[in-house]
Amino acid sequence: MSSTVQLLTTGAGVGALLPLLTAIVQRPHWSAQQKQYVAVAAAVIAGVVTVASVGGWHQFQYGKLTAATFLAVLAAAQTSYDLLWKPTTLAPLIEAVTTRKRA
Repeated sequence: MSSTVQLLTTGAGVGALLPLLTAIVQRPHWSAQQKQYVAVAAAVIAGVVTVASVGGWHQFQYGKLTAATFLAVLAAAQTSYDLLWKPTTLAPLIEAVTTRKRA
């Protein structure tokens, strides 16, 4: 079993960078609710990848630790977006650049 601190630290690191990856998929014209769904889905996927890569697939038998890792990814993603990526306009810029122009 991987240590709790290792999983949570890795989850927080992944979550801090996740908004930049999520911005590639999201579109500026989407509603706030649609963006929230995408962000939560990305956090769940990133949480699964984090748990599997740090602790292996058998790590999922520890439900509380797995859930805590998902929450660490989600909390770090939301916090880093609100405090860093949104104010610097980097995430919105990525959204705009990766959006196809409508004809």
